[in-house]
Amino acid sequence: MIIGLTGSIGMGKSTVASMFAAEGVPVFDADATVHRLQAAGGRLVPAIAAAFPDAVVDGAIDRAKLGAAVFGDDAAIKRLESIVHPAVAEERAAFLAHNTDGLVVFDVPLLFETGGDLRVDCIVVVTAAAEVQRARVLARPGMTPEKFTTILARQTPDAEKRARADHVIFTDTDLSETRAQVRAVIACARAA
Repeated sequence: MIIGLTGSIGMGKSTVASMFAAEGVPVFDADATVHRLQAAGGRLVPAIAAAFPDAVVDGAIDRAKLGAAVFGDDAAIKRLESIVHPAVAEERAAFLAHNTDGLVVFDVPLLFETGGDLRVDCIVVVTAAAEVQRARVLARPGMTPEKFTTILARQTPDAEKRARADHVIFTDTDLSETRAQVRAVIACARAA
């Protein structure tokens, strides 16, 4: 069974993913995969360098420079996605080939936006109150209210994600409560 784990920026998805992993559920982390593929020697470096030459520093993709190159430019974002998404899909397929027994989690920030919701058996959306989300995101280095607004505009709204979810996990609670929610989802998925 494949659980698609998603949530908007600042909702606590990474924390929830680590809780699934701590419970012994293999987790495919799309963001971590992208970081690895864009690091020095990563297989995406040549293609991204060809499309965005200013984004390469010391043989690796500088994420801040790449972000600046595509920020607010839909055509540039689509060009970048056409490079990144197929490579991530290949990595995800390799992950599945090595994890064929039981339950797995696909940790994908843009699950709905990329059609990934069609490739999973169960959707778990991580959420928190809007003011908690905003405080978390604006506490990140280099984040501005304008950048936060732009990122949110590119993501499926939280209310829509929750409406489309099989399970919703709230992270603006005590961590032990969040962990209990994760365990309940695992128990439900294993019983299915």
